[in-house]
Amino acid sequence: MHTIFVVGTAGSGKSLLTLNLAEWYKSKGAHSITVNLDPGALNLPYEPDVDVREYIDLQQVMEIYGLGPNGAMILSCDLIATKLSELQEDIDELTPDYAIIDTPGQMELFAYRESGPFILKNIRADSKAVLFLFDGVLVSNPVNLVSMMLLATSVQLRLASPQIPVLTKKDLVKNVRDVVEWSSNPTALEAAVYSSSPSIESLLSRGILKSVVRLGFGYNLIPVSSVTLDGMLNLAAALSRILRAGEEVED
Repeated sequence: MHTIFVVGTAGSGKSLLTLNLAEWYKSKGAHSITVNLDPGALNLPYEPDVDVREYIDLQQVMEIYGLGPNGAMILSCDLIATKLSELQEDIDELTPDYAIIDTPGQMELFAYRESGPFILKNIRADSKAVLFLFDGVLVSNPVNLVSMMLLATSVQLRLASPQIPVLTKKDLVKNVRDVVEWSSNPTALEAAVYSSSPSIESLLSRGILKSVVRLGFGYNLIPVSSVTLDGMLNLAAALSRILRAGEEVED
């Protein structure tokens, strides 16, 4: 079994990509399942095959511990680690080729508390990968792209797992080619940052960009649309290189 963790800021398109990636693998003859790890999810675009909400009730956590919505959400995400064996059993019973894992909407609760890295490290799988979603509408601005690159670098350091950068909402981004060029060419991105904002923002962004490049983190974004499904083939190929050593999914 191969596990794919979908991580990103709130509203970046995690749940839609989870659905579309699972459906893409199914169309290729692979057995894929969806796993919801967000205890606070109210509406999902898919019916989870494995659902953490079956074990953790956010409203019940609020009542038992006398917490407000934010505090209950933090505790609920921490409690996921205590239910890992049950979640693992549910996943194993389905014997999937791929488990697409939709992480909490508030990314910091998964990436920056101890429970997230613990879950990623201890869930049993033949191979694992993380998709970090760059919200296409947000990062169409070069300064925002630099900020998101810094966040992606931080998350990769926290989760210590192979990570693929994905540009979501391709169908809504008018300057997709520019964004992809910026992500793969630090010189072009630095020039775009300076021309768009010759100010303190520019100085800070250029400094952050140089640090990220110096650390050796590259972000060749893969543009994907959850509406048209454009880019899914490229994303699947990138996942194949990590999860299956380049072996293609059977048709």
